[in-house]
Amino acid sequence: MIIHPGFVGIDVSKPMLDVFDAAIGRSECIDNTSAPIAALVARWRSKDVFVLFEATGSYDRLLRDALTEAGIRFARVNPARARDFARSAGFLAKTDAIDARMLAAMAQCLAPEPQAAANPVREQLARAHKRRDQLVYARQKERTRRSECVDPDIAADIDDHLDWLDHKIVAWDREIDRLIQQSEELAQAARRLRSMPGFGPVATTTLLALMPELGTLSPKAAAAIAGLAPFNIDSGQFRGSRRIKGGRKRVRDALYMAALAAARCNSRFRAFYRSLRAAGKPAKVAIIAVARKLLITANAILRDKSAYQR
Repeated sequence: MIIHPGFVGIDVSKPMLDVFDAAIGRSECIDNTSAPIAALVARWRSKDVFVLFEATGSYDRLLRDALTEAGIRFARVNPARARDFARSAGFLAKTDAIDARMLAAMAQCLAPEPQAAANPVREQLARAHKRRDQLVYARQKERTRRSECVDPDIAADIDDHLDWLDHKIVAWDREIDRLIQQSEELAQAARRLRSMPGFGPVATTTLLALMPELGTLSPKAAAAIAGLAPFNIDSGQFRGSRRIKGGRKRVRDALYMAALAAARCNSRFRAFYRSLRAAGKPAKVAIIAVARKLLITANAILRDKSAYQR
């Protein structure tokens, strides 16, 4: 496949970046540290370049920051989607250099939407939210161990750890609230989301931290990003059951819990849930439909800058 100049693919790992720049037609490998990345990006400052790399958590942070500062367009792609493209385009072998070339080809063929410039406060919020989630997960595991523990010394140690985890989770809740309140945009969005049925602090913070596009999306796009859009499984005369797939699992989990509360406590969503159950839908399918309806409503109120109309 011929890849035209202007497209760059980068395979990101913790220690290294493998870079394929179509303008020079070869791959190179640099350290994943500030100085080499700055030198690399400096070569592209006066050129029309589009950079594509896989989303790798925090490993691509230095690269993202440098590209954003230089005003260079880039996008991050789901690794599973990149692998699917590689197979379809005939990239059957897999090395870091081949992956970099494949990502440049993917950028050329699919023209993904460039990623918007990051909001520093939102990035801080996302990191704080992730840390809180880690502590909540650790607390769940410790509670399970405590329920199975028969040794009094170990039980006392677990109790001490649980007390510490409770304290740290409360501290991160305060930090998350501080980050939201220091941004007028986030504070207003939080108030609007909290007006929604079933939305408490966790659901509100999850959407603000992990779905920053909310309020700018179409209903279908919002549902797809959260993994709440049912996909067809049809072939010939066969009509399979619709399934949700992919999307941002943590967002979907938060919306599922909000949907459980809304279906129980809000008359509008309770009626919607009961109508689906009366039509023969399984309980879980009906709750997912409520979650999707909540998300679409949340997207609309953030778009219109209005509170939920009860």
